[in-house]
This record gives sequence, structure tokens and C-alpha cells, in this order.
Amino acid sequence: MTLRVIPDAPSRDVKSAPQLRYRHDLDGLRALAVLLIVVYHVWVGRVSGGVDVFLMLSAFFLTASFAKRAEAGGAIAPLAYWTKTFKRLLPAAAVVLLGVLAATALLLPATRWPTIWSQTVASLFYFQNWELASTAVDYYAPHGAMLSPLQHFWSMSIQGQIFVLWPLLILGGTMIARRLGRSVRLTLVVVFGIVFAASLSYSIVITAVNQQWAYFDTGARLWEFALGSLVALVLPYVKLPEAVRAVLGWAGLAGIVLCGVLFDVEGGFPGYLALWPTMCAAMLIVAGSSPTRFGPDRLLAFGPLRWLGNSAYALYLVHWPILVFWMALAGRGAPGPLAGAAIIGASIALAIVVHLLVERPLREFSWGNRAKRNGLVVIAASLAIVVVPLGGWQLQSKAQMGALVAAGDHPGALVLDPTIGSAFVATSPPLPDATALDDEWVSLPDRCDGRFAPHDEVVEADCAQFTPDVPITATVVVVGDSHSEQMMGALIPVAERSGWELVSVLRGGCSFGLEGGRCPSWSAAVLDYLLDIAPDAVFTVGTAAEVDGPGERMTPGLESVALRLVDEGIAVLAVRDNPRFSYDVYECAFLSDAPLEECGTTAEAALAAVNPLARVGGIDGVFLVDFTDQICPDGICAPQIGNVYVYRDDNHLTKTYATTLAGALEAQLAGVLPR
Repeated sequence: MTLRVIPDAPSRDVKSAPQLRYRHDLDGLRALAVLLIVVYHVWVGRVSGGVDVFLMLSAFFLTASFAKRAEAGGAIAPLAYWTKTFKRLLPAAAVVLLGVLAATALLLPATRWPTIWSQTVASLFYFQNWELASTAVDYYAPHGAMLSPLQHFWSMSIQGQIFVLWPLLILGGTMIARRLGRSVRLTLVVVFGIVFAASLSYSIVITAVNQQWAYFDTGARLWEFALGSLVALVLPYVKLPEAVRAVLGWAGLAGIVLCGVLFDVEGGFPGYLALWPTMCAAMLIVAGSSPTRFGPDRLLAFGPLRWLGNSAYALYLVHWPILVFWMALAGRGAPGPLAGAAIIGASIALAIVVHLLVERPLREFSWGNRAKRNGLVVIAASLAIVVVPLGGWQLQSKAQMGALVAAGDHPGALVLDPTIGSAFVATSPPLPDATALDDEWVSLPDRCDGRFAPHDEVVEADCAQFTPDVPITATVVVVGDSHSEQMMGALIPVAERSGWELVSVLRGGCSFGLEGGRCPSWSAAVLDYLLDIAPDAVFTVGTAAEVDGPGERMTPGLESVALRLVDEGIAVLAVRDNPRFSYDVYECAFLSDAPLEECGTTAEAALAAVNPLARVGGIDGVFLVDFTDQICPDGICAPQIGNVYVYRDDNHLTKTYATTLAGALEAQLAGVLPR
């Protein structure tokens, strides 16, 4: 895509915009920003605000280059720019991603592999920020999902998205300016001023409402780039006395260095607080617009700092994986002074290697620069060196999982039947495989429609349904949190055999009860929905086990909900909770060399001596379901039963094991509902 915009009066814009000199001090500022990022990550355990400076600077350089070209009537060629930019960025990123995949295979447990796989793809194709945003607010995300060696690619992803969007904005602004006979620079100031105001307003609101999402939200970060663009556009006209610029410069430098100390960058950004590091960077840019005798521009232009600035991108890419893999090997949360110094030193050394052996050679590679298609070949090759081995690894793991399933020696809870258990001998590894844990959630296939379509938007968002292939005999609605959801693994096979149509209204963290529960307004909306559709039965987990027990209690408000339902002729199937742990039971069983018993507990230690649901069990129309004998046979809550892992994490059953509970559920519900 190449559009040449011919100005009506090019000399007017060109003469009115003084040319900017090359800024060695900004190379130093870039190095300072990435050094702050590295030091804060390694030693302080906080976020420094250096990323915000980095983002702002990238837009400053991009806009300054395009504005100069547009004013001179040059070609605004987005496709050529994208090819040149990603030809420069992708090779180093691909090498780092390939290294992370290799280190993951060698150093991290298989339970972590799927997360790294998905984040590798997201990082390679510049949507890692959205991947992390969804994980950050996902109730079902595995614990520790955010501690990833690729977490830092979120900022590179946003930057890549800006590199796609910004040339289009500049192209559009330039075309408008020429059509109206206006100044290109002034028009771009208006364009980026609007982006700045709109994005900053949105950023302030979304940060206050949902900071975890906002941190990775491109829309909440646009204003930081727009600020860099505005500085680039107005800088040629800013004329300040040297003394004023020196003061501005030192104040800006101090502000950037102290940002991570003064503010909760990770917990409070990118709302209005992010104005601090970005405005400080703007002050430094203005301060060094021409040389000063006493300003920080001379310090930032210091040779070693400028030299490190050449490797700043590579240093940002490599430092976080090195830190995360060190923590995985050391089994520690943070390095001490000596280990931290070694990590920083290794990061700088590896960054220099990546710069000298990957970045610079490809930048100077004459064939790659000769034609646009050659640059596209470099980009395609960079993608391929990651996609091909990653795809092969995933296919190998999938084939391994298929072989385990085909082995057919995974009876799970069925092994508790003496006729099966007495003759059972496991001949293959247990299910599910560590790389398949993301598939161990249970959900219904279709969104609610027809007579099950909710009128309330709150319920609609959480509603799904399943219709069996056999004649329908009853309707059962599953309600509650993730513990009700996991039990559908047992319920669905029974429904398929019995002709029950299923509806689920599930929300993570929201047990079903009106009084004192965590989601009373949600429960009230669900109750209204249930009374409206009048199913034959409601299936819900009615207790909550205490982590490491034995303080199990009934869901607050369940009794009043049950009375309302049975008064309307709706049966209540109240299920007892399973034990919960303070550690990942699957990882313990999968990784530990210790006996499996050490990864489990006892029913006596995990659950109440008397089922708390006994309080509602006497209500006519309430039927109790208790899987304790199948989850903790003979009072022992083992992490593995019948060659199947019972838990997928610290408190949720695997779908594979829950499915083997179908027979026990069928026996407990015999005669309750028609079949």
C-alpha cells in the first residue's frame, strides 16, 4: 500500500517546520528506561514505569519521521513501513521465543507447557496483551498463569499494534490536510490530540473499574503513544532558554528514576498516574532539543549508555525469561544481590549477542533491504522458525494424549467397584496428561435460546444448554460456581442416558444463595429465571469446604432458595463439595517423587464430620448428593484413583474423573426424576 500525497504548497509546511537533529541523548534515555525495567524486575520486584517511557519514545520517533516525510510531499507508504519495521523487530523476537520454548521443554513442568504455547503464538503475532488481559480477569485461569517467561511481551504487542495503526492515522490526517489546504503538522496535532484526550479519559475510567484489564488494554495505552506523537509534532517550535531546559531535564530525569518508588505502577497504571513517567520523558525530550551545558542531555549521550541503547530492545526481550527461568530452577521468588547481579549481567551479555548476531546483521543485510518482497521473506522466515517447532511439539503431545486414551485402562471411580478393582492393573500413565488440563473443564455446547432464553442480561451472559438425542423426560438446571460446573462431568452422561435436557447458569466464584453469599444480586436474578422457566430440578453444590479443612459449611441462603423452589414444585439436587487444598494437587502428584499419599489428605481432615446439607435434607423436594465415598474412598482423599488424576488444580476435579462419577450419581438419583 503506497499512496503519494502531493502537497498544495509544500514549501509552506517545510519552511515552517525546523529540521530536528539526531538525538544521541534519546538513545541514552531508551537505555535508561530499559535498565530501570530490568533493575526493578530483578531487585525491587515492582514495575518501574520504564515501559511507559519506552512506548512514548517509539511514537515520538515514528511520528517525527512520518511528519517530516508528509510535509515534504513524500510517499506515505504503510506497507513499506510495516515490512521494514517488522523485518527489524521479528527476528530478535523469534530467536528469544525459540529459546523460551527450548528452556520450557527442559526446565518447566508439562503443566506449564500449554500456557507457554498459547503465549508464544500471542507474542509472535502481537496480541500477547489481550492474552494476558483475558487471563488476568479469568476466574478459571490456572494459578501462577501470570508468572510466564513471556509475560513481558505484552508491551511489544501493544507497540506492534501501534506500528500498524499510526501510519494509517498519519496517512488519513495528511490526506485531510491536503484536501482542505491546511498544514499537515497542525492537522496531525488535532488528530493525535483527539486520540490523546479520548484514550486518557477511557484509561482513567477503565483503570478505576478494572485495573487488571486496563493494564494490558491497548485502548487504555493509546494516549501514551499520542503524547509522544504530539511532542514530536510541536517540538520544532518549542524555544526555551537553556537554563529552563536544564531544569526541566533534571526534573524529568529524577521523575523517571523515582517513578517506581513513588507510585504503584503495576496496581495503578495506566490511568492518570502514567502521566508522571510520560510527561517526565517529554520534559527530557524538550530539554535536549538543543545542547545544554548543564542539562542531563550530556549525561544521557554518554558513550556507554548510548551504546547500550543500541541493544535496549534485545535487553528488554531477554531479561525477563532469564529471571523467570532462574526462579524456576532456584525455587525462589526473588534473587538476592549476587544472583540479581548475575541475572542482569547475563541479560546484558545475551542482549549484546542477539543485537550483534541477529538484529544488526539483518538490518544491514543488503538482500533483505533490496526489495519489499525480500523483507517479507525475512518476516515469513522469522515466523516459521517458531511456528514449525511449536506446531510439531503440540502435535506430538496431542498424539501422546490420544495414545493414553486409547489404552483404555483409566476406570477412575469405577475401580471402586470390587468386581472391577480386584482385577485392575494400570499399564499406561494416568489421565489426564499434563498438557491437556485446559480441556478438563465441563461446559454445555449451546447458548440458551427458545423457552430457556433469559430476559435478564445478567443471566444471559452465563446461560448455556444441552438437548439430548433421545426423547426428553425432564429438565435440569445447573446453578452456581465452578464447583457446580465441575460436577456436570458426572451429570451429563446421566442426562444423555435419561433424556434430561440440561441448562447451566454458572459464574465463577458465585455460589447459589440469597443471604450472605458472595453474589446475592446474581443469585436473585438466577432465582427469578428458575421460577420463570420452571424446570423439574435444580442441581447445585450446596456446601463449601474449607481449604485444608475441616471447616465445611453450607452455602449461605441455600435453605431459603430451596424452600422457594420446592414450593413451586421444583426439586433441588444439593451436592456436597469436594475437599480443597492449599497447593496444586495435580502438580504434587505429577511432579513429586514422594508417595502419592503425601499429595492427598483424609476426609476427616478435609470435610465436616456431619454433612452440613443435612440441615436441608429433611425438606420435602430436596435430595442430597454426596460423592465423598468416591473422592475419598475409605476416608483417604488420594490424588489419583483408578489411574485417573482426581484434581486438576488445588480444588477442582478433573472432567475425566468427574465423568467416572456418573454411575454413583445415577444411583443416588434413582427415582428422583423420570427417565
